[in-house]
Amino acid sequence: MAVGGMTPDIAIVGIGETAPVRRSPRNLRSQVVEAVYAALDDAGIAPHEVDGVVTDSVVMPTTVPHDYVMAQLGATSRYDGSVSYGGAGIVCSPLQAAMAIQAGLAEVIVCYFGVDWGTRPEGPYGFHDLYPAKMAFEKPYGFNAQPVYFGLWTRRYMKEFGLTREQLGAVAVQQRRNALQRGGGQTDRPMSLEDYLNAPRIADPLRVPDCCLITDGAGAYVMTSRERARDCRKPPVRVAGIGFESIPVSGDSVFTQDPELLTTPAARAATDRALAMAGIVHDDIDFVEIYDCFTISVLMQFEDMGFCAKGEAGAFFESGRAALDGELPVNTHGGFLSYSYRLGIEHVTEAVRQLRGEAGANQVAGARIGAVGGLSLPDYGTLILASDD
Repeated sequence: MAVGGMTPDIAIVGIGETAPVRRSPRNLRSQVVEAVYAALDDAGIAPHEVDGVVTDSVVMPTTVPHDYVMAQLGATSRYDGSVSYGGAGIVCSPLQAAMAIQAGLAEVIVCYFGVDWGTRPEGPYGFHDLYPAKMAFEKPYGFNAQPVYFGLWTRRYMKEFGLTREQLGAVAVQQRRNALQRGGGQTDRPMSLEDYLNAPRIADPLRVPDCCLITDGAGAYVMTSRERARDCRKPPVRVAGIGFESIPVSGDSVFTQDPELLTTPAARAATDRALAMAGIVHDDIDFVEIYDCFTISVLMQFEDMGFCAKGEAGAFFESGRAALDGELPVNTHGGFLSYSYRLGIEHVTEAVRQLRGEAGANQVAGARIGAVGGLSLPDYGTLILASDD
């Protein structure tokens, strides 16, 4: 089904990532290059064949520029694109790639992303210093940093919808279980609900397990036309639908000044657009990978993407319906909460593994279609991927 005259005719044919760690002795550029080479090897495509690159428009251009990556590949670029930032930027990169490939501007496009926020002294907290209003009116008074923002959302959500600590904990416990079963992530300690309830608070009511990990690491994926994808090393994963939406609110206002604090801006519109492009409905999706910077953000996005009604996500997770063997598995690799925090690149690579049947002990039985949700307030991106057979 085409939306706005566009039907994606591309596939993801290779994925790669570095092992996520809290602090890496290597610089971020070397980690990104390693991930890109791993993705190309996974696809069976030579580095010099890459002729396009797409990533986010804020984080990567100032830390690992496009030209640097292409130079390390010994590749000539014919297309250079970017969209949004962080989660939405990585999830929506196939939108740029599809337009470029279908227009004949490139044949093989790499998307990459990485962070060294585990090493940088300010970590992710420094990101919001980009916004003058936050620097002037919030940070000087201690209203600063992501746990404080999302703690505000959580307390309001609890008041409005009756969310319990146990329901919030169900998200963290489930994702810890998924991460340990998968292996290779930053977390190696099991966690029960009792452990969660006894964990230290970070920003009331959020506890340590409600908050994402801090990571150094990188990931990448390779895209090409579905026709060329047939000759690649691994089974291609079809890009079925992409949705991007950004509400008219600046970064100065997000998290704290939104008129609707309990709604993830743009998530429903982006998801509806992606589903329409793919020609499917919510019930067709077999699993979901959601940008999980905090437990509350998982619940809110799950609702706002349209998978359940507002205020019902807590009960959905508490009942086990989002577990690996549940009705709709969520964050099958453990996500940011228990695997690594690289702003969404690992959610895409995990979805590809699921659809290639390579997820090992965490494989969702019969997985054919997956959705990835990317949060970058005020932007949102939704990606629908499907087995290409």
